[in-house]
Amino acid sequence: MSLDTNLRAYATVTGPTATFTTPDGKSEPIAAGRHEDIRQMIVQRAAVEARRTGTPVELITSGDRGDHQLLVSIDGAIGPISEPVAAASIDLEQLREEVREKTQERDTSSDEPTPEPPARPSFIAPATVGEPSQSGWRGLLARLGLPVGPSQVERERSENERVVSQQWAGCRTLAVVNGKGGVGKTMTTAMIAAVFARNGGGNVLAWDNNDTRGTLGWRTEQGLYDTTVRDLLPAAEVLLAPTASVSDIARFVHHQSVDRYDVLRSNPELLATDQRIAQAEFDLLMHVAARYYRLVAFDSGNDESADRWLRMIDSSYQLVLPTLAAPESAESAALLLDALRGRDKRSRRLANDAVVVVTQSEPSAQANVQRIADGFRGQVRAVETIPFDPALKSGQLRFERLRPATRDAWLRVSAAVARGF
Repeated sequence: MSLDTNLRAYATVTGPTATFTTPDGKSEPIAAGRHEDIRQMIVQRAAVEARRTGTPVELITSGDRGDHQLLVSIDGAIGPISEPVAAASIDLEQLREEVREKTQERDTSSDEPTPEPPARPSFIAPATVGEPSQSGWRGLLARLGLPVGPSQVERERSENERVVSQQWAGCRTLAVVNGKGGVGKTMTTAMIAAVFARNGGGNVLAWDNNDTRGTLGWRTEQGLYDTTVRDLLPAAEVLLAPTASVSDIARFVHHQSVDRYDVLRSNPELLATDQRIAQAEFDLLMHVAARYYRLVAFDSGNDESADRWLRMIDSSYQLVLPTLAAPESAESAALLLDALRGRDKRSRRLANDAVVVVTQSEPSAQANVQRIADGFRGQVRAVETIPFDPALKSGQLRFERLRPATRDAWLRVSAAVARGF
């Protein structure tokens, strides 16, 4: 069985380290810890690409144990290229068992077995005791020298912060989608980008992937240049050149000074016919984004037939569907999920693994929030709700302007997204 070259991954192995090259041509290092198997880590990384593309990936490895060719399916099963995956697949747990058996055979092959020393505790193991509380009456006691452990809410917040601050091997992408306008796509994109950038150290791009008057640029800070995606496109080859530096991208994006992410704007003053982007152009822009950013959040338009919209879906690891607490916007999100489930296998997985965000746009809409949220539960992987907050209704979107409960809610949304990566 032979696959097209754009579905082929490579790994060069040297001892406990390897260089993994994705089907998109991006290279990244992989390093095994003391008790990890570098070969299993490579197979697991290939399985991530298989799930992302929705197609088995041909894995070609070379290094200190020879050259090998395997086919890695979307569920992590592996088999030889010459045989169908279903007939010759090997479960990863079976592979681990074989490694353990070989290790035991090697350990018992000597004439005089050497007794193992007792396990010792690590001198640098992280502490398991939670940090003292920093807020509320617990925080007050801590400042008085009487530290009290964190509350359940604080433990959950700390865990969510840990999840969104992690780094992945390679760029991750998420698409914020709903075919209806005015349902909070731009707001959702900006808030998720802010949470990831503030907690993970920047290198996050919010991309206004919209043919028809995208407003992400209106609701975020403008940088030193009045540039849009149309300005970036002709400069893409230069930005991908080996001589390009990380600061070269700054001319084409708009940095958010406090929330720490960058915005790639569309031009809302142009007609859609003047700023359409074909699939090949989108792919070129995506190569640039993946080189300079660890995470890309797409703010999508409403035209689900546009080339750039479809290519965005095909390039995303995670879908986020925002809806207001109103029947029309919720029905639009539900219809989009249905359409994606019928499009192809990969789109169906994206729909089933989606995160739905129900926003209370008015103080009086609280009763509808839970009703609509409950309607999506069981249809997607996660459903989160955002309370009413006047800082979200209009004007520039800034995370620090939100109420504490709203900030916690967007942190939960972003953590749900991160768990899908």
